[in-house]
This record gives sequence, structure tokens and C-alpha cells, in this order.
Amino acid sequence: MAMAKHIVEEANRCLQCKVPLCKKGCPVSTPFNEVVGMLLKGEIKKAGETLFNNNPLSVVCSLVCPHEKQCEGHCVLGRKGNPIQVSSVEHYISDYYLNIVKTDAKIDPNKKVAIIGSGPAGITIATILASKGYDITMFEAHDKIGGVLRYGIPEFRLPKEILERIKKNLVNMGVKIRPNTLIGPVITIDDLFRDGYRAVFIGTGVWKPQRLNIKGESLGHVHYAIDYLKNPEVYNLGNRVCVIGAGNVACDVARTAIRNGSREVTILYRKGIEDAPASKNEIEYAKLDGVVFDFYKAPLEILDNGVKYIQTRKLDDGSWVNIEGSEGIKEADSVIIAISQGPRANIVSNTNGIEINQKGLVITDEFGRTTREGVFASGDVVTGAKTVVEAVRLSKKVAEAIDEYVTRKLNEEAK
Repeated sequence: MAMAKHIVEEANRCLQCKVPLCKKGCPVSTPFNEVVGMLLKGEIKKAGETLFNNNPLSVVCSLVCPHEKQCEGHCVLGRKGNPIQVSSVEHYISDYYLNIVKTDAKIDPNKKVAIIGSGPAGITIATILASKGYDITMFEAHDKIGGVLRYGIPEFRLPKEILERIKKNLVNMGVKIRPNTLIGPVITIDDLFRDGYRAVFIGTGVWKPQRLNIKGESLGHVHYAIDYLKNPEVYNLGNRVCVIGAGNVACDVARTAIRNGSREVTILYRKGIEDAPASKNEIEYAKLDGVVFDFYKAPLEILDNGVKYIQTRKLDDGSWVNIEGSEGIKEADSVIIAISQGPRANIVSNTNGIEINQKGLVITDEFGRTTREGVFASGDVVTGAKTVVEAVRLSKKVAEAIDEYVTRKLNEEAK
């Protein structure tokens, strides 16, 4: 009841701006002012439908987006006071709508599309194309759908039951899901085209951890962030944990380690707080949870008892240098490396015609078309690790391009 009261209070604060800056600040241009108007008129179902049609992952984005940089950061009320908590209102409506959304499967078996990967990009494309009557099969290498939403974002930020409801919605729309199926080594993209798929979408994300390339990286108490977040409960980290890196993933790892029983968790970073890739909010939340930040220390070697580091400083020209003679040891029972990740090569190494760049990312045009006809891609496997809403923004355009491509091909065959 208190939650509903809070939502109504926030909604009533909305000025219903004629030129809503919150919408301009949102990568997918969420029409929040219109949605609030519907909510306050008692049209929550219509409000939910508007949010869902604009962003099939609205219920997720309302929890995990960096709102302080987007909708809430642009709210005109934030200039002199507190911006409206757009995220809270959006989540309340989207969460409600996900429970009542009625989706009927109207499938055309002649419009088969394969979606490889069930992360934010794959879910967005599947939802949009299934609503247009496409026969969708989603191939997921893990046992459950969600990709980075399930295996890269902690439960305390994104409750996994939301993903189960999204899956139920996809199944109700007629989407077929093949879990534990790795496309590339066994089933190839050539096999998919042979079996009647009109187009193939690659949304496999970035699951290969980036290495530090320092001595000690193969020791038994050293782990990579993206692997740790998949299932933290199987790790025995001990009391003292050192996380190397200061991005949002590093903050997620540190906060997860504390929730799983580690008492002293430190984030070690070679630059200062103003240079940390993590958002200010994520750093503040981590501090609230008891995470300690240790800045201006670059790792040199991982030892059995911790991390050997050297202190750093910033020069006037903006470059960073090590301070000679300033080495020390940060004692730790476990070390987790969180310095970004890249794509695996399961598909491209087993497929002809799909070009990648030096980082292994799939090369596409602005509509997700790869260098092989009929194969599309978007999300992190194209852009590198970005926000969920950014994957949705790109994937909406790609879904349109796939629809145009398949429709054109069908029309050509009908002639």
C-alpha cells in the first residue's frame, strides 16, 4: 500500500511537460509524460501497453538503467530539487502489465527466424517479430533465458522471477526456446538456412573475460567477474576479497561478495574516483554496502596472499604513471578481475561470410545487417558491453530491418 501511495505521489509531481526532457534523455524515447497521464486517469493497462510497445524490456530497464544520466537526470524538477522517480513509476506500471498482458500466437510457419542468444537484444527482437506473426526459435547456450540479465546482473538489482514472466510471455506468443544449445560447433548457421529459417539474428553478448596479463592470473583463488556473477554461490571467496577494476560490473561483484558472506571487500583501481567507469550511484550503493575503494593502485602481480600493486599518479597532460618505489601488497583471500569482457568466437569461427573487427565484435551497418546476407546482429556482440536500454534501442531498428528483408524475399518468391 505504501508503495502505491509513493507511486501516486511521484506521478502527481509530474509537470506533464509539453516538451518532456525525460523523453529526450531516454535512449528509447519513453513517453513518460503520456504514461503518467494515463496512470492518473485510472488507465494503468493502457499505460503498461504503451511502455511495453515502446520497450519490450521496460520492466527490466526501469530497474537497471543508469536513470540519473537518462530520464531522471533530464527531469526539469531536478534543476532545483528532486527529479521525479521515473524509474519507480515505470517499474510499477510495467510490472503490473507483465502480469495481465494477453498475447495470442498468430504464427505464419513460412516466416521462420532464428534468434541466437536470449539476452536483451534477443528478447527484444523475438517480442517484436512474434507480435508480427513470425515463427521464432530462440537458441540459448545456457539452461535459462536472459543472457546478461540472468547471468550478469545480481539478484538484488534484478529479481530473476521477472525473467520467468518474460519467458512465459514469449512462449504464449508462440516463441520456441531451445536451451543448452550452442550454435556454431554443432548446429551451424548454414544448417539454419537449410532448415527454412528466412533470417538469422545473432545476439550472443560478450562472455569472454578480458585478461590482466600479469603473473598469477591462473592461481586457484583468482576469478573473472563475468564467471563469478553467473552463480556466485559456488565460489568460496573467504573473508577478504580484492576486486580489480572500478566499472559497474566491479561494483556488482563487490556487493554480491558481501551478500555471500565475505566481510572485507575492496575495489582496487589504478586511477581516481573521478575516472572510475562506474556510475556515481553504483559507487555510492557499493559504499553503503560496506565496499572499500582503494584508488591510485595498479596491479603488478597476483600472489597467493593478495595483489602486489604500485601506486600511480596523474600527470598534467592527463596520462598516468607509476610512482617508483611505491609497491605494496593488498592482502586478500580471493581476487576477482573485473576489467571488461569481449565476444566468444563460437559462431564466426564456424561460419563463412560474417566479418568481425579487431576486438572480435560483429561488423554491421546501422540496421544490424552483417556482411552475410540474411544474418543480422545487435547488442553487446556488436557494440561491446553497453546498457540494456542501448541494446533495446538498436534491436528495435534491427527487428524492422529483418521484417523488411523477410517480407521482400517472400514477395520475390511469390512472383
